[in-house]
Amino acid sequence: MTSDLIDERARAAAWFRELRDEIVSAFETVEARHEDGPLAEQPPGRFELRETKREAEDGSDAGGGLMSVMRGGRVFEKVGVNVSEVHGTLSPAAQKSMAARGVPGIEANPSFWASGISLVAHMQNPHVPAVHMNTRMFWTPGAWWFGGGADLNPCLEYAEDTAHFHDTLKSHLDPHDPELYPALKSWADEYFFIPHRGRARGVGGIFMDDRNSGDWEADFALTQDIGRAFLPAYLPLVERRRSQSWEEAAKDAQLVHRGLYAEYNLVYDRGTKFGLATGHDPDAVLMSLPPLAKWV
Repeated sequence: MTSDLIDERARAAAWFRELRDEIVSAFETVEARHEDGPLAEQPPGRFELRETKREAEDGSDAGGGLMSVMRGGRVFEKVGVNVSEVHGTLSPAAQKSMAARGVPGIEANPSFWASGISLVAHMQNPHVPAVHMNTRMFWTPGAWWFGGGADLNPCLEYAEDTAHFHDTLKSHLDPHDPELYPALKSWADEYFFIPHRGRARGVGGIFMDDRNSGDWEADFALTQDIGRAFLPAYLPLVERRRSQSWEEAAKDAQLVHRGLYAEYNLVYDRGTKFGLATGHDPDAVLMSLPPLAKWV
């Protein structure tokens, strides 16, 4: 393995950790400032931290990460911001799945390294949309690639919130290539669609996978800007809606929508499947699931 590759992997893993630190700090600041609304009298939520570990089949260390979860906050009912850096050998099923997607070299050598950040927020106030974001780098002996994106999942939709979220993502992608936003938006619309329900799980966003243009620096810069777009895309929506009053019908709609979100993540989400298939900490992998949900 070349020193350049080692440096690139270290840079990517360090960036995902920096982004995690920034988001955790911003979310705890929102909690501390929330002094009105139905839950303002309770103490502000704080993230609980736990290191995660991955063991290879022979019991050797195969990396791990940091699981950061806030539960029962004033604004955030449950939010997780996880980072990981893992390595090892893909299972035959995972190897076959990635080979089918055209990942170069994976059929000949199932060794891999992966690092990334994954975030899912489920909110107390049903007027505040749930949200998902992740970015990641994956390496095999035959190739490296980046992936990730962000999508908004309101149970009560506001056109101005959707427009702000998408406009902010677009503004961060356009400097790289004006064709990126429409392409990644279309990819997200397809990826976050729930076939058995015949509908999308939210109002979309952006998504990419297997990104390898041949220019590592350019692809890393794009991945960083996808991450940088998240807070300016999402925090204004939280500030706009967090103190808005709600009735029981709105909370009921939120719980039903969370059921939809859980169905998608358990049945279709590629990250969930990969994490469980490669032996990562199941609590960290399933962090995305909501604290409460219902089905009609």
